[in-house]
Amino acid sequence: MDASFLVGLVVTLGYLGIFLASLIGSATIFLPVPSFLIVTAAGTTMNPLAVGVVAGLGSAIGELVGYGIGRGIVYGKGKVTKKQHKYAKTVARWFSEKKGPVIIFLFALTPLPDDIVGIVCGTIKYDLRKFFFATLAGKVILHVALAYAGLYGLEILKTVFF
Repeated sequence: MDASFLVGLVVTLGYLGIFLASLIGSATIFLPVPSFLIVTAAGTTMNPLAVGVVAGLGSAIGELVGYGIGRGIVYGKGKVTKKQHKYAKTVARWFSEKKGPVIIFLFALTPLPDDIVGIVCGTIKYDLRKFFFATLAGKVILHVALAYAGLYGLEILKTVFF
């Protein structure tokens, strides 16, 4: 996907465009779509807090695609081998009540491959609401930080070069 399409969404639709660009960026599994650059750039001209919240919401909703793929893997398969069952039980322990939200939050907050976490959570039938809200919290914080980085980065550049 071309970044100019995402820029066009933001220019044409404003905050709705940021939401859609972030949703598209997160819904594409394993294919890098530079929506984080759009958020950083939008933070220079729009309210960075609003940009971050809207982008975080769009991104969290987009991550549900990975979760859905994981659920599809569960329902699309026939027999599960003993080795696969053992693996699933081990992963399910990692995502216990205490650790699961923290793991999901940290992957959503950082550039770690959170698509994989979504697929795994869907596969082990992790609670969808817990997955979504942990992802939402991480994505909102990440995108607010990116938007403010755009704002303050531009201010620093103006101070240094102009």
